[in-house]
Amino acid sequence: MRTILVTGPVAGFAALIALAGCQTWGPGWSEISGTRYSTTDFNRFGTTINLVDSKNPGPRVRTGYYTYYKLEPGRHNIELSAINPSPNWVSGINRENFIMDLEPCKRYYLNAQFENRLLADWKPIVDYVEPIPGCGSATGYK
Repeated sequence: MRTILVTGPVAGFAALIALAGCQTWGPGWSEISGTRYSTTDFNRFGTTINLVDSKNPGPRVRTGYYTYYKLEPGRHNIELSAINPSPNWVSGINRENFIMDLEPCKRYYLNAQFENRLLADWKPIVDYVEPIPGCGSATGYK
């Protein structure tokens, strides 16, 4: 029988990998998504969530058509980018910072509202807010 002793940087890396999959969320987390929710406004488009509080927002979760990020409730500075995919639009990707207060157990759909379909200028908006199923209970832990 052979015993392998792991020390130094290898042990630290192994511990980091083991802990990476162990992130738990309390019974009250928040979620943000750049997916376009409503389709009735022709000047509204989905966004890409680049940074949250100047950091990578973490792993993206996918459920069906929608993707979102889990965050702790509270005030966050969210950097979004959007492209107007309309034909004949003026090219350019614009980034906007959006400061929001996220409530526990709510999913926010953050979209880009363009003035018209030919310009690259836009403003970030909260298109829709919905409750998160299973949030706020002991079964809501992940």
